[in-house]
Amino acid sequence: MDDKDSRILDELSRNSRQSTALISRSTGIPRVTVHDRLDKLKKNGVIKRFTVELDYAKLGLPVTALALVTYDRSANLDQHEVARKIAELSGVYEVQIISGQWDFLVKVRAASINDVGMLVIDAIRKVEGVNQTLTMAVFETVK
Repeated sequence: MDDKDSRILDELSRNSRQSTALISRSTGIPRVTVHDRLDKLKKNGVIKRFTVELDYAKLGLPVTALALVTYDRSANLDQHEVARKIAELSGVYEVQIISGQWDFLVKVRAASINDVGMLVIDAIRKVEGVNQTLTMAVFETVK
């Protein structure tokens, strides 16, 4: 990776649907060079996929919350299996295995704070291997 690759990736992070011609104009890098570098970045796994950023409020899921979860070490499942079980739940958007006092950081989205509560109480806490949760509502996502 060099400065040209970084500039190309910065442009893609703003809008992953940009054409190579538009990225070329924005960065001052020749179009063919942008095309070749994008192919190389994809081939080397630097770019895993192109995606969209959704407006969850417009999809009826305006509430985001983060749940800290502890792993029950006496469970019949290992920590990775518990993380996968949580990730399979409807309304769960991310599961991070973390260090410190808590074992998982779980991002959830729902139509209301009550729905978040039901997801945590009726689904996440019932996953075998989950010991304790602490849920925090997200007021605003800055980045």
